[in-house]
Amino acid sequence: MDYTLILPVLLYVVLFANVVAAIAILFFERRDVSATWAWLMILFFLPVIGFLIYLLFGRSLKQETFYHVPEARRLAREEELSAQANDDVPREAPLYPYRKLIQANRSSGALLTEATDVRTLFDGHQKFDTLLADIQSAQVEINIQYFILKRDPLGDRLLNALFEQAKRGVKVRILYDAVGSWKLKAKDFAAFKQDGGEVRSFFSSPLGILNLRINNRNHRKLCTIDRQIGYIGGFNVGSEYLGEDEHFGYWRDTHLRVLGPVVEELEFHFEQDWDAASNERTDWSTAPIPPLEVATDRIPVQIVTSGPTSETEYLKNMLIQMIHTAEKSIYIQSPYFIPDASFMDACRIALASGVSLKIMIPNQPDHPFVYWATYAAVGELIQHGAEVYTYEIGFMHAKTIVVDGKIASVGTTNIDARSFRLNFEMNAILYDTTIAEELELLFLSDVADSALLTREKYAARPRMIRFKESISRLLSPIL
Repeated sequence: MDYTLILPVLLYVVLFANVVAAIAILFFERRDVSATWAWLMILFFLPVIGFLIYLLFGRSLKQETFYHVPEARRLAREEELSAQANDDVPREAPLYPYRKLIQANRSSGALLTEATDVRTLFDGHQKFDTLLADIQSAQVEINIQYFILKRDPLGDRLLNALFEQAKRGVKVRILYDAVGSWKLKAKDFAAFKQDGGEVRSFFSSPLGILNLRINNRNHRKLCTIDRQIGYIGGFNVGSEYLGEDEHFGYWRDTHLRVLGPVVEELEFHFEQDWDAASNERTDWSTAPIPPLEVATDRIPVQIVTSGPTSETEYLKNMLIQMIHTAEKSIYIQSPYFIPDASFMDACRIALASGVSLKIMIPNQPDHPFVYWATYAAVGELIQHGAEVYTYEIGFMHAKTIVVDGKIASVGTTNIDARSFRLNFEMNAILYDTTIAEELELLFLSDVADSALLTREKYAARPRMIRFKESISRLLSPIL
């Protein structure tokens, strides 16, 4: 056998695969134009490595068959969405200025529901002490989902509390992302499963971290307890989220604890993800739930989700429309701020209209390319009058937008292509002045621990940073 022929043959095979991948990107996959060009450049300039990168990071998911909802549940939900769409919002109602935003969110399947109580959690100890207390008080059912779930002191505290509840006969289901929580092993849950607990990993792979779906991760963080208590926000599970990592320092994040009918919405999306994490279709929970307590507060809220199986970028559209409703102020906190052209245009239009735009980002990178792309984006908005702050005492991981002190979004979504197109994400949008003002005041209190990034400071950045920004901007559509 002439082994000298093997290398040329392999080269031709890889080049052919590159061509096939390029054709698929151009003609069969619905992508943002900038992302399409970015992938074509990778395939062109890195013909061998580029194809492997595409296999790991570039393939799209099928939309039609990904989620399965029981027929009765699907029909009931469609009927409720249709009924809400036909309900006119009175001109004098507080929700009237946001009727179009509410309707646009319904296109993603987001019902307008209510919370009877909302508590803002912005410190790791505060969040997990509260969550653990609720878990220990559970009577019937706990559903918990995280992108990152570590076996460290915090993770062990949480898992041990869940394991104990399973022993008591509480129905406990744990869902984690296979890449974000790649260190978790089946043996970690052996006794838990013997006690009746259930656990699944999202998009798992027999090769562990070498996952062909590494680019489409479930980034959601939520918990529902007895269909009465719900959690949604930015905190994952690990000691760094308590501020115990020397590299990151204090960890500043935002989570919500909610009560009331909104919890059923959180559970609906958990059920979808739980079902999608298995090759077998499973029955949705029918566990009897204790009756809800009578409450007088009625806080309008929508749970908006988006992901690689969505028809469009619902969460990006929601955030842009929020910006367009602004008359006075917009407050944005995000660890990654790499908007596409449409989001940047919305920000520039708001600034040109006299709206105050304040953005807060971390002062240290956890992903270098992402950080310098963020720096480039905020640097451009500074030129248009935005106020940009870098959080100095730790890591800013909150993902919030507050508009006019009247509406607010809190969830898992970063301002980047990964959150808008590639990951499964979830945000709560609250149409409530009290909550919005609380989040606005929280932003302003964080300003005391931040530095203002002025035009002069940005213009004086070293050449090396300018070079990093230039490279990162080119890669931003696929970061």
